[in-house]
Amino acid sequence: MKANKGTIGWVMYDFANSSFTTIIVTVVYSVYFREVVVGSQELGTALWGRAVSISMLLVGLSAPIFGAIADYSRSKKKFLFINTYLTVIFTSLLYFVTAGHIVKGMLFFIIANFGYNSANVFYNSFLSEVSTRENMGKVSGWGWGVGYVGGLASLFLSLWLIKIDTRLVFPAIGLFFAVFSIFTFVWLSEFSRPSKRTNYLKVALNRIAYSWRNIKKFKELLRFIISYFIYNDGIVVVISFAAIYGAARFGMTTEQLIIYFIFAQLTSIVGALLFGYIIDRIGSKKTITYTLLIWTAVVIWAFFARSIKEYYLVGLLAGIAIGSSQSSSRTMLAQLTPTSKMTEFFGFYALTGKLASIFGPLVYGEIARITGSQRWSILSVLVFFIVGGILLQTVNEEKGKAVAQNWMA
Repeated sequence: MKANKGTIGWVMYDFANSSFTTIIVTVVYSVYFREVVVGSQELGTALWGRAVSISMLLVGLSAPIFGAIADYSRSKKKFLFINTYLTVIFTSLLYFVTAGHIVKGMLFFIIANFGYNSANVFYNSFLSEVSTRENMGKVSGWGWGVGYVGGLASLFLSLWLIKIDTRLVFPAIGLFFAVFSIFTFVWLSEFSRPSKRTNYLKVALNRIAYSWRNIKKFKELLRFIISYFIYNDGIVVVISFAAIYGAARFGMTTEQLIIYFIFAQLTSIVGALLFGYIIDRIGSKKTITYTLLIWTAVVIWAFFARSIKEYYLVGLLAGIAIGSSQSSSRTMLAQLTPTSKMTEFFGFYALTGKLASIFGPLVYGEIARITGSQRWSILSVLVFFIVGGILLQTVNEEKGKAVAQNWMA
């Protein structure tokens, strides 16, 4: 695969933004919020679940509209920039969240996570502009792989900073994201096409209504989105609660959790890169199916794990699953979507994915609060992977690709 400057710029965004999801959502701030800000395991877990769900709801409601506006006004890169630095600012402001600042801690995180997930809608939609349909799997896989390298770098940075003051981690991650995303904004170019000033909100709503009326022309895409709606909820729960589960179940310290995720990042890199090539050989549907089987094994193993050492092994397997499932999901959506509707459909993708993501964190958090046990909460994730995997089997991948190609013709 020959990479040009635009492709490298696109891949570098994965390197930059992985610092946020790795450190803020998964490893450090989630545990800091529960144990320091809230100071209660059960209530902290429940409130964290609510914060994640609220941010996902906001993204789900806004993404289709902003996606359509960005398509019509040719301003995807502008929207990407705004949401990126919204995340950077409010991630840095987490430094001022201390014990007892529950509302502030939730509000700053909700805004930062909203910016991060909104930015991804526009970032993902650039995939068709930096690759061909034949090598989308490879490019997407390289994006996730390089992203996990960025996550790994941010973990080592955080491991050093927590020995001084945990709160220093948050502005450092904001700076990390800001600096490395510059490569994207300098090198990544948006296709130059005519645009005109108009009532973008009205246009956006009309385009969304039009898309829904004609969604029957993309039946395979619709089936995939519903499937993704469900199984991605399980992935969101794992990302949001993996560190909390380790801290609550095995008493792992922040330093131990960072080391845990360093190892997980290494296997995530392998999973993203390896399955990027597998996708192009066997197809996205089969690849996602295999990753969901791995996820099922991860959840069952985590439930029965009895020690920190065993949980470390679970993390290694989870790393392979997350790297491959996210890369292949992004590729399959792009392959089933006409290029002219890429951003708009990625808005629908965000709508379904983020609205679905409301339920998983809420269910996990409330089960933990009611039962006082993280073990029973983790079992709820199985339902999302199994049901999502079954629905995925109803998708005719080749037919979906043909429909997308014919639409463009």
